[in-house]
Amino acid sequence: MTETPQAAQKPMHHTRIKICGLTREADVDAAARAGADAVGFVLYAKSPRHVTPERAGELARRLPAFVTPVLLFVNASPEHIRLGLEAVPHALVQFHGDETPDDCAAAGRPYIRAARIPAGPAGAGFDLLKYAQDFAASQAVLLDAHVEGYGGGGQSFDWTAFNWSHPLLNASSRLVLSGGLTPANVIDGINRVRPWAVDVSSGVEASKGIKDPDKMLAFVAAVRAADAALHRSLA
Repeated sequence: MTETPQAAQKPMHHTRIKICGLTREADVDAAARAGADAVGFVLYAKSPRHVTPERAGELARRLPAFVTPVLLFVNASPEHIRLGLEAVPHALVQFHGDETPDDCAAAGRPYIRAARIPAGPAGAGFDLLKYAQDFAASQAVLLDAHVEGYGGGGQSFDWTAFNWSHPLLNASSRLVLSGGLTPANVIDGINRVRPWAVDVSSGVEASKGIKDPDKMLAFVAAVRAADAALHRSLA
């Protein structure tokens, strides 16, 4: 029996990593060095991680090539979205409020749509299949826990509440797992959901809006360890 050449084996899935809620130059630099694929800037005035469009532009200009800036909006006016995109013209957009599919499409940019899933047993009542269909035009659906303040609360939803293998969810190419992720639990989250990407904010912070470089390194290392373990299990 001929062995399959190494080059012909299935390549290892690379779970993408977004670190969100950056407010300082040092944190942007540390996130990029740690290996983040994307970084998020929160353009929502009520968030402790809020930055202005101008500040987001200053921070985004520090990013090296192939690290994607993401602008997070919550029920923002078209004018505020326009200002953000003018300040960071190559950004991906993330809608995290009560935006409709038409609201999201009006931005005229590729976008991520956040699904705010209730914590605990109530999470199973969230119609994620319908949500994914309603926002079929999105680049990805981000799965977050429903907390006051629209994210960044450090809470997780029940990762066992949904059938992640359902073809309408397309988890490994379309879902972004978020909500309460830390270096300690992200491996379990990846094993259960098999998402395209993971998104972390409070789980790598020293305080709200202030990132911890060691925690960012540990988070990225945990994601890579999860990828390697899954690859070995499927080989």
